[in-house]
Amino acid sequence: MKHPDPRLRAYCDLLVDAPVSVTSVRDHDGIWSVHIEDALTALPVVQRLAPASVVDVGSGGGSPGLPLALVTGIATTLLEATESKCVFLRSAVSRLGAPCAVVCDRSELYARGDGRDAFDLALARALAAPVVAAELCLPLVRMGGHALLWTADIDLEPVSAAAAAVGGELAESVVAGPNRRLLVLAKTAPTPERFPRRPGMASKRPLIRVPSGA
Repeated sequence: MKHPDPRLRAYCDLLVDAPVSVTSVRDHDGIWSVHIEDALTALPVVQRLAPASVVDVGSGGGSPGLPLALVTGIATTLLEATESKCVFLRSAVSRLGAPCAVVCDRSELYARGDGRDAFDLALARALAAPVVAAELCLPLVRMGGHALLWTADIDLEPVSAAAAAVGGELAESVVAGPNRRLLVLAKTAPTPERFPRRPGMASKRPLIRVPSGA
């Protein structure tokens, strides 16, 4: 996949030159495939949902939030807990002229403050297992909004159950490529006040236990 916006190629250059801690992929072709093509598989879904505000949870080096923001022009918050990655993200946003803000915080803490019920769409590409990502993302989404998760081909029942526990439902599963799915979670009810749990608990004690290898 190629895209006419030259800022996408410039973003790849920034990732190539970034500290190793930002991404383990070091060559242009690999970065394009992992950080651009995979992000843009969600473009039709994002355009159909037409959010006015987006948060990329656990943004890391900026994908998928930054490429999607460049292509769509949608205001996007890049939420990342690691300060060194936040430094890279701030520099990349400035140099690319991306419609993005960078928030350096844990998602669990942000969802207890300014981020709660604040966004139309939450993105999670390499954040955590889907049952964990559901707990971390849906508290950030307002009623009627959505969370969009990048996953492999997995059993959808645990994700559906986890989403239900935090005020959502599994609305759609989109095949995006070989062993690649996009799960759309709809926010259908208020997230119970006890969610998200304190930092690290969603991963340590998932709402739904998924058998190893499932």
